[in-house]
Amino acid sequence: MRGSVRYNEGMPQLKGIGIVTVDAAVPRSGEKYVTPQGFTAIRDGVKALKALPAAAPSRKPPWLRARAPTGSGFEGVRAVVREHRLTTVCEEAKCPNIGECWNAGTATLMLMGAVCTRACRFCSVDTGNPRGWLDAEEPENAARTVELMKLGYVVLTSVDRDDLPDGGAAHYAACVRAILRRNPHTAVEALTPDFRGVLADVATVVDSGIAVFAQNIETVRRLTHPVRDPRAGYQQTLGVLAHAKHHRPSVLTKSSLMLGLGESDAEIAATLSDLRAARVDIVTLGQYLRPTLNHLPVERFVTPAEFDRYREEALALGFLECVSGPLVRSSYRAEQALDRNNAGLDNRSLAQ
Repeated sequence: MRGSVRYNEGMPQLKGIGIVTVDAAVPRSGEKYVTPQGFTAIRDGVKALKALPAAAPSRKPPWLRARAPTGSGFEGVRAVVREHRLTTVCEEAKCPNIGECWNAGTATLMLMGAVCTRACRFCSVDTGNPRGWLDAEEPENAARTVELMKLGYVVLTSVDRDDLPDGGAAHYAACVRAILRRNPHTAVEALTPDFRGVLADVATVVDSGIAVFAQNIETVRRLTHPVRDPRAGYQQTLGVLAHAKHHRPSVLTKSSLMLGLGESDAEIAATLSDLRAARVDIVTLGQYLRPTLNHLPVERFVTPAEFDRYREEALALGFLECVSGPLVRSSYRAEQALDRNNAGLDNRSLAQ
């Protein structure tokens, strides 16, 4: 708690929800707590439902089984991340591929802390208002970590920071530049917030030296709300992606779509067409998995064969690549996205 201010010291309740401090107990999902920086946040991003569903979630099909995160590589990456006080989306978003990626010596670093100002109903990142807090040492810490891990390709993502005047664009760009100063041969992919659609802030990140600019559209137009936070938007994301490509055509653009939230095949096709019209180069498709019972339920489990079919439809539209599979996430095997082989995935073998 060194150097922090407890804004809620002595306040046992906030809007009827009890607050715990990090010293008192580990907060439960949906519970408010006080961060080490002194502001309140909600664990896993959304408030706990007053009444949880009585029935257990449907059993996952066999193709959604992922190995438990163990191994020397996994422990080594975790040690580096802890030493440099870095946040990874691998942990915060409960990614099922964390074992595979960390054992391969790769990680997606999440900038600007672990608390997001938005509350999307599919996402398990904690939600709160950081009140302008930023770690001034983060750019150099991130750069040293990339150097220690000897990464030739790194994905940087971040929480939304609507509390900052530029949405955190300048800090994000500073992290990219620090990484490239120390690791000039490393390619950087930036999976960014939408910066509230402010195109000057988008350009700040695009001009920082990145190789790939990504902003996830997440779902089809009809389901954008309530799936995404009200401050996000389907058209806003398309505008951000289109501007990034127009501003610096040499930078590859990328987006991601979750399936299984109730979308139709026609809506998937329309979204892919909209992304391609915005000159997006790469798209990824993966299965939505409910992170907690407080989040949106899974409406269907998309089969491996369907993921193969959606990939072929995307390639026919002109995408350079569509990485498509049940466990695919936007940064999964990102360095292999242009190998033209679905990043080495074999969906047919998953269904056996």
